[in-house]
Amino acid sequence: MATLEQMAETYDYMDQLFRLSLGETADITCALYAGDFTKTLEQAQDDKHASIFEHLGVSPGFRLLDIGCGWGPVLNAIRKRGGRGVGLTLSPSHHASCRRNGFEVYLQDWKDVEPDTCGTFDGVASLGAFEHFCSVEEFFAGEQNRIYRDFFALCATLLPARGRLFLQTMIWGEAAPSCEACTVEAPKGSNEYLVGVLKRFYPGSWRPVNVEQVEAAARPHFKTVSMKNGRRDYIETLTQWHRRLMALSLPKLIETAKLVPMFLVSRDFRFKMESLLRHGGYMRECLVRNVMDHQRIVLEKVR
Repeated sequence: MATLEQMAETYDYMDQLFRLSLGETADITCALYAGDFTKTLEQAQDDKHASIFEHLGVSPGFRLLDIGCGWGPVLNAIRKRGGRGVGLTLSPSHHASCRRNGFEVYLQDWKDVEPDTCGTFDGVASLGAFEHFCSVEEFFAGEQNRIYRDFFALCATLLPARGRLFLQTMIWGEAAPSCEACTVEAPKGSNEYLVGVLKRFYPGSWRPVNVEQVEAAARPHFKTVSMKNGRRDYIETLTQWHRRLMALSLPKLIETAKLVPMFLVSRDFRFKMESLLRHGGYMRECLVRNVMDHQRIVLEKVR
């Protein structure tokens, strides 16, 4: 699993630049367009939150755990609906931003959570975090299924009977290359090269093999209530993020100038910039090529 240090390496250096581009408590996970790509990014994110809360049965007083809460968009949305959100993150910058905005967020690994210390919840959500739970090293060691089983077992202990978990995650697509072949030494522009660069952007992360693997890991504790593919939605979300990231402003130019020394001295940092700026972002390109896929899964506790 990505460590606290790796999450800081992934997100902290561009935290201010991203917030200037997207907003203080913006949602940095896939929005919900549901085929209507005339929506604004904000409306698509609001619609996603409404869909999550409908699936979870949120009402005033509802207590929600958000695992991998980012800048707190789900916590903000449930607060507006009279519920109480608690967030977990491994990003120090996300944690600091959430605390500035009055959210109850802990800089903590989900593996360290226990019902005796955090209590139980009416529902659990995890958006865009599950794909970071298994590292490349853990994947090669055959630990991926165990890690996923441990996650679902924890969620089950935190939920009441028939309590629900909303999971939104990237998975590998039909055109995914083997992990061994994905390096920055692969031919430029190839699927292997794109994923190799993204491995530099997201150290400590390897995606689920497919949705069947996720369901199998959840099955002792949960049944699948709903499953929807979000690949086209994520392509549009990433397109909108890229446009906003590239839009110029004086504060953003100042923040960008602060990154120049890192660009000059760090090859890994240059790969990170390449993955963000070329082809509208390598994540988007991997989704377009079906190297990666995306799923929204609603799970209900069975016992």
